[in-house]
Amino acid sequence: MKQSPGRMVPYSCLVLAMVLWASTFVALKLAFRTYDPMVVIFGRMLVASLCALCFPFVFRNITFRSKDMKYMVIMVICEPCLYFVFEAKALVNTSASQAGMITTMMPLLVAIAAWGILKEELTLKTVFGFLIAVTGALWLSISSEASQHAPNPVWGNFLEFMAMVCGSGYAICLKKLTDHYSAVFLTFLQAFAGAIFFFPILFFPSTTLPVEIVPLPFLAILYLGGVVTLGAYGCYNYGVSQIPASQATAFINLIPVFTLTMSVVILGERFTFVQYLASGLVFIGVILSQSSTEHAPAAK
Repeated sequence: MKQSPGRMVPYSCLVLAMVLWASTFVALKLAFRTYDPMVVIFGRMLVASLCALCFPFVFRNITFRSKDMKYMVIMVICEPCLYFVFEAKALVNTSASQAGMITTMMPLLVAIAAWGILKEELTLKTVFGFLIAVTGALWLSISSEASQHAPNPVWGNFLEFMAMVCGSGYAICLKKLTDHYSAVFLTFLQAFAGAIFFFPILFFPSTTLPVEIVPLPFLAILYLGGVVTLGAYGCYNYGVSQIPASQATAFINLIPVFTLTMSVVILGERFTFVQYLASGLVFIGVILSQSSTEHAPAAK
């Protein structure tokens, strides 16, 4: 079915968000080689917050509604706070490829939650598209060779799954809030809340504070905060504000595909024939999942 130009804008934003998020696996692994995971996450949130201060006009003329406060609190607790704690610990224990495999579970979690809470339509075609995309993403991750050491993959994969549970709660609250607040404002709110949440964790005995600035890992933190956190979340939040949450999260299945693509371009790796087939399966599933909720009721 041909999409109108206005419909393609949120789709394009969602694809861009997935590209940026796919790059985080490389950036985080690079930063974790030198810095404590909690230091990296706080640095990411701090950089994003400082960038947000450059756009003060976003915070003008905002009318807060008391009924929205609970959704804002739940949203920031789910993501970035708990989500980043779980993901940081997951990437210490498992490989990026296995963590990417677990991310394919989030669309199904969100689709079920959106059907039960937001009353979004959940048709057989949507479910079928999700299953195809998830199958392709799982196949893609399994067929790829892990490039990083995974000392405790079972525990790491469980932590990544918990991150996806938090991400699902974030997506549902976000859909509730985007009817009244701009996607940019909600993105900045997440950055500030994350910086406040992770700051005291720096002083925990388990956190190792940095003693020097190592150029490449430091640049990775700047990239994560300035480009990924604001860029990816800004694009994703806008996409969710324009289409049903269950459709928007289907794009998450593209992350493993883009991760492998970056490996080809940046690291000189090559797709195997199986990985090409799996990538195509992911794209087919995402496309199928987008065509069945045009008349879904809006969130109240």
